Amino acid sequence: MSATTRISFDEFLKMQETADAICYELDEGELLVTPSPPLRHNEIRYRIHQALRQFSRTHKLGYVTGETDFLLAPDTVRRPDVAFVTTAHLQRIDIDRSPVRGAPGLAVEVISPSNLAQDTFKKIHQYLAAGSDVVWVVYPPLKVIEVHDHTGTHELTQGFLKAEKLLPGFKLSLAEIFDDDLLK
Repeated sequence: MSATTRISFDEFLKMQETADAICYELDEGELLVTPSPPLRHNEIRYRIHQALRQFSRTHKLGYVTGETDFLLAPDTVRRPDVAFVTTAHLQRIDIDRSPVRGAPGLAVEVISPSNLAQDTFKKIHQYLAAGSDVVWVVYPPLKVIEVHDHTGTHELTQGFLKAEKLLPGFKLSLAEIFDDDLLK
């Protein structure tokens, strides 16, 4: 059995100010240290980030960020691998403060070998409960993406990743996301 550390949101903020390359999340008051992800994780995260950022900038729909803290509840701070923040949300927040108040419209979590199923499940529900419209969970070894929204969940194994409600017209080929030739 592992020991957990419980802290307040204010204590969490103080830790973030002094952290050197250590990433933390706050899960309903429980402090989590997030390990550095492997190369494949980072490459896939970058591909999704780049495609979303280019599309959202071109169409002036909002802002795409990576590894940014979002305050989902008074005792919960999550750091999605990629996040899309709508223009309306941007107008309600101070872009010079962290964590960002409220959930991103779209949260993307790329699964690494160290991720546990129950932790991922909990994160998805935290994002949706805090106001995210959609959560993409990417499983690199399986080449599968789960799309979670308020109507349910569906899996993609081929075709295109889309988010019509938030990013009308956006589509990204799963073949491009999971292209291993670039890693060889």
